[in-house]
Amino acid sequence: MSESVNLPALGESVTEGTVTRWLKKVGDRVEVDEPLVEVSTDKVDTEIPSPVAGVLEAILVAEDETVEVGTPLATVGDGSGGGEAPAAPAAEAADAGVAPAEPAAPAAPVSEAPAAPAVPAPETVEAAPAEQPAAAQPAPAQPAPAPTAVPETVTATAPDAPGPAAQAPAAEPPAAQAPAAEPAVATPPAPTPAPEASAGEAPAATPAPAASTPPPAAAAPAVPVPAESAPEAPAANAGYVTPLVRKLANDNGIDLSTITGSGIGGRIRKQDVLSAASGTAPVARKPLETSPLRGTTVPMSRLRKVVAERAVISMQTSAQLTTVVEVDVTAVAKLRDEVKGDFQKKTGNKLSFLPFFTLAAAEALKAFPIINATIDGENIVYPGQENISIAVDTERGLLTPVIRNASDLDIAQLGGEIADLAARTRDNRLKPDELAGGTFTVTNTGSRGALFDTPVVFLPQSAILGTGIVAKKPVVVSDNGLDAIAIRSVVYLALSYDHRIVDGADAARFLVAVKDRLEAGDFRSNLGLG
Repeated sequence: MSESVNLPALGESVTEGTVTRWLKKVGDRVEVDEPLVEVSTDKVDTEIPSPVAGVLEAILVAEDETVEVGTPLATVGDGSGGGEAPAAPAAEAADAGVAPAEPAAPAAPVSEAPAAPAVPAPETVEAAPAEQPAAAQPAPAQPAPAPTAVPETVTATAPDAPGPAAQAPAAEPPAAQAPAAEPAVATPPAPTPAPEASAGEAPAATPAPAASTPPPAAAAPAVPVPAESAPEAPAANAGYVTPLVRKLANDNGIDLSTITGSGIGGRIRKQDVLSAASGTAPVARKPLETSPLRGTTVPMSRLRKVVAERAVISMQTSAQLTTVVEVDVTAVAKLRDEVKGDFQKKTGNKLSFLPFFTLAAAEALKAFPIINATIDGENIVYPGQENISIAVDTERGLLTPVIRNASDLDIAQLGGEIADLAARTRDNRLKPDELAGGTFTVTNTGSRGALFDTPVVFLPQSAILGTGIVAKKPVVVSDNGLDAIAIRSVVYLALSYDHRIVDGADAARFLVAVKDRLEAGDFRSNLGLG
């Protein structure tokens, strides 16, 4: 007995879909609700699951083919059915996609094998200080002379035999300790000429034996000199640092090269080290990496093409403009700091500003429904609920899953909905109907550091609210009738709207209602932490 798998309805006004990739081959076993095929529409990319358990008997629609809703895509049964022929192209395509991946596996050991011999050459200098006591015997190469006080003697004996090279320093200390050895210590800061100098200075080592006994201690300082200079190298990257700050950093185990100084000219201050020790210091900025896309040409994804087409149609069809207000959210910031620990403990989600913005917008939509309305021909439709779309940035492009009846939810519920929808959107686990039915959109452009922007309204909606970054700035405030300057947490809210039905006064009234709600900061009863 075979059952047909048809293309289901994938959202409002969606009449067709394109098969982008088959996830199973003919003959594969599938379970109930196991994904069979990926389908793309003008609103969503989604996976179509199998309605029954069984064997995939036939694939009826090839990849990249567009069919209408209700069209049979495949048949699933007990394996006795036919339909092997139509499945061949898809099966071959799937096999072709897997084949190139197999040769890539053996390539990894090949690339790793030659890398091993290349490591010792550059790393011997770094390894020598760490293995100094034992390095003399297994390493008769040039790295050994560098840390010793008499490079000329060691390099002269090293080529003869690996064994005597280890004994050479013990046998020749008197000859090596001559006063001539001290200039030799002063000259070797450059490691490269050491081998040449040893060959050229070999005769000079002969007169040295006369003054062998006094300076045996002179060889000791030669080893710690490079050892002490090494720790200071990272600190040099941080510019001039006072001894007090350097000692404080050493006591706390802080690498000064990783701290961005807040003093004049970027100088690192005591407070910077203390902040680093407590984990609140600014980290040194990482340089930007050049994108591999630079200088290339790639085709637009289906989602990108759909978003582009809808944006152009929306801009050409509606009359859009943007109104911006500045909002003091210091009261919200204080409440958030106070309860964010308990909030995360009880809900499992971090408490951001977005649920507060969304709740304030949902309440204002109930009072000013024209912002929530749509145009139907020559009529204005006022929905009976506030279904707020939340813009989510994904690798595939911008998607807007919907929080239904947002005005009925509290901060905890809104925060949970936002976190869940964002996670499933990025993982491509949304259901098609979760992207449909929005009446208003909130986009948090401040999450990427933007002060504010002028977001585009996508039809059939009539408005979209952009929330900028919350930043502290000096603001003129009134204190008992006197003006004063205070540091406040401020955000810009930008409302773009369709001027065909929304007037500037409507937009201003809506934004001021949101502003008043946020500045009052009276959300304690709306937290939902019960």
